[in-house]
Amino acid sequence: MANTLLKMSSLSKKVFMALAGIFLLVFLLVHLGINLFLLRNDGGEWFNLAAGFMSSNYLVKIFEIFLFAAFVFHILIGIILKIQNWMARPKGYAVSGKAKTSFFSRYMIWTGLTIFVVLILHFVNFYFVKLGLVDVPAGVADKHDFFTMAVLLFSDKMYVIIYLVWLVILGLHLYHAFQSVFQTFGFNHNKYTKGLKTLGAFYAIIVTIGFMILPVYFQFFFQP
Repeated sequence: MANTLLKMSSLSKKVFMALAGIFLLVFLLVHLGINLFLLRNDGGEWFNLAAGFMSSNYLVKIFEIFLFAAFVFHILIGIILKIQNWMARPKGYAVSGKAKTSFFSRYMIWTGLTIFVVLILHFVNFYFVKLGLVDVPAGVADKHDFFTMAVLLFSDKMYVIIYLVWLVILGLHLYHAFQSVFQTFGFNHNKYTKGLKTLGAFYAIIVTIGFMILPVYFQFFFQP
């Protein structure tokens, strides 16, 4: 797969990366909506039902395959494009070129890699438990009791701090990614740029704050 990606033109890579990005942007909203069920005072009933449906429905399992494929393509193409940009950069560009690119654009690869590293931790704590690749944590009924897993994790202050910092980085990444997706498909005219920036900021803020509500709730307001 890596060889195929390397042989693609730069434009093709950007298009595939943008398509994968759209898929992930939509997924984040769906994931946030399900996670907000954690705020219901029902002992995790709604959340576990939703998580159970997501883990048992065959259509969702097919969706998971596309989701992981989107993650892999998005990350690999991003790394390949960045390396190719570094290799193609002429001497002296490192100084003069900084003024030509935004802060978000320059550090996109690093925010993306940071997000990927913490996502692995997230998979270990939830998804890999469901698959049976990781033992069920102490105090959790079974591998489908995602509510108790979330309660235990969000009661750990260090985990919450890491999670909140990660969400800030995610928000910065999403802000630029949202604009980049549309620019890849030609929406980079002055007529659209301001509106896309506003919409991208709105999306990033909603997703970031939405996910931040959960650890804050379990740290300060949750009553077991």
